[in-house]
Amino acid sequence: MPEERPYHHGNLRAALLDAAERGLRERGADQLALRDLAREIGVSHAAPRRHFPNRQALLDALAVAGFARLDTALRTALEGAGEDFASRVRATMTAYTRFATENAALLELMYTSKHRPDATPIVEAAEAPFRLMNELILQGQAQGMLQAGDPTRIGIVLFATLQGIAALINGNLVAPELLDDLVETAVEQFAHGAAPGGLSQVR
Repeated sequence: MPEERPYHHGNLRAALLDAAERGLRERGADQLALRDLAREIGVSHAAPRRHFPNRQALLDALAVAGFARLDTALRTALEGAGEDFASRVRATMTAYTRFATENAALLELMYTSKHRPDATPIVEAAEAPFRLMNELILQGQAQGMLQAGDPTRIGIVLFATLQGIAALINGNLVAPELLDDLVETAVEQFAHGAAPGGLSQVR
């Protein structure tokens, strides 16, 4: 007679998300299944449907949680940085690239899920960290550290730089221990290219 598994769990939703993120990292999104996750955390195969009616709902919840964690990581980094713009840029860029390299599979899910139809909760969750980075650009412009103009254009260049560094490390093209040095170089080059007149004002 098969072993009966409990239907209830102390914090089933959190346990499912934790197990799903482990599975995402180890096996990829295509291999995630609610039944397998239920078995892993020791509940009945029907129990997960109390929180996630299907696999896509679970993946969407993972993406939303990922953007919330990214926002927390950026805010924590900024809280520990100095008031000057240089320190805040450096802290933000370091926090983002560390998150992106330590959570590569999750980050990929976050961005691919964001562009799926009916992904409104994910789009809304993504607004917080991107708003934070946009505010940083606006601060730099207000202090005369960055050139005036459309902050979105400057932000895209910054974001592309961060994504590029993360992609090189995640693709095993660059050693992870070089991350901090790469970020430092990126800060200097970003400041030089985006400063008024193209002259670096961030040291």
